Amino acid sequence: MIKTMLVGFGFSANTFHLPFLKAIDSFEVRGVVSSRPEEVQAELPDATVYTTLDEALQSDASLYVITTPSHLHKEMIVACLEAGKDVLVEKPAFLTTEEGYELMKLEAKSKGIVNVYQNRRYDGDFLTVKSLLDSNEIGDWKVVESRFDRFRPNVRDRWRENAGPGSGILFDLGSHLIDQTLALFGKPDCIQADVMIQRDGGQSDDGFHLTFYYGEKRVYLRSNPFIAGETPRFEVHGTHGSFVKYGLDPQEEALKHGKLESDLLETGVLSKEEVASIQIEKGSYLSYYQQLAHSYEVRQPVVSLQDATLTTRLIELSRQSSETGKVLTVD
Repeated sequence: MIKTMLVGFGFSANTFHLPFLKAIDSFEVRGVVSSRPEEVQAELPDATVYTTLDEALQSDASLYVITTPSHLHKEMIVACLEAGKDVLVEKPAFLTTEEGYELMKLEAKSKGIVNVYQNRRYDGDFLTVKSLLDSNEIGDWKVVESRFDRFRPNVRDRWRENAGPGSGILFDLGSHLIDQTLALFGKPDCIQADVMIQRDGGQSDDGFHLTFYYGEKRVYLRSNPFIAGETPRFEVHGTHGSFVKYGLDPQEEALKHGKLESDLLETGVLSKEEVASIQIEKGSYLSYYQQLAHSYEVRQPVVSLQDATLTTRLIELSRQSSETGKVLTVD
């Protein structure tokens, strides 16, 4: 049994973490760090509520799930590792590559290990794209486009959209798209980016268009808040044909309605000699959490600080490329 402490009790904790912590016997939620004890007690009547992480670190919990705003992650990970605790931290795990290197050194000396919550490696459409590439179904891939568009033309007053460290859509959704790309193809040779603020009153970036260069091959990553119609989530084009899939993975929507998994069956279009509709693999964040439980037993992260550091480096280079208008080599 992994005695677990939730750090933060907002949307992320309640939607993406608590349902799985409750569902999997490997975990036991012993406490929560929150300034809203009434909400915690209503959901977890047996959990102890702490007002600070320092207080919570005195408990017998071994795993600390950090779901606080991004700019707080690094110092919280440091505190947990120095106390010998294991960590699961929401993306982005930290805000600079220097922080990533510092944390890797500390992890190497600590009894604790760190996992980064990149749950979208377990999206059904991503798993389908990976399967098509692994099986050479479309031949030698040449162009991949991955989009996470939304229609949110008005700025909301929340930390992700306000000015400040860790805010902006590149950190938020860009972390997912970049991590998926690295999981499929590894580090690119070069990067070119346009990171933008387009909404009236916008204080942080709300759109991006990134180009990753893999020799003659290209990966395009995009997000924009003015897309009211449906756009392809994935396009994969190769020497044998193309694959296109519309719509976002349905697991987040299912979680919002209290379901661990979605019943929706998705399809994509595979175009070769003939055009055929193919079923999208079933995604499972539940499976990811089951693998996380195993990772703490074998002391080997599923998504490591090294993975997160490369993702962060590409975010830094994206901003630099956007500011300078240059294609930058990935060092």
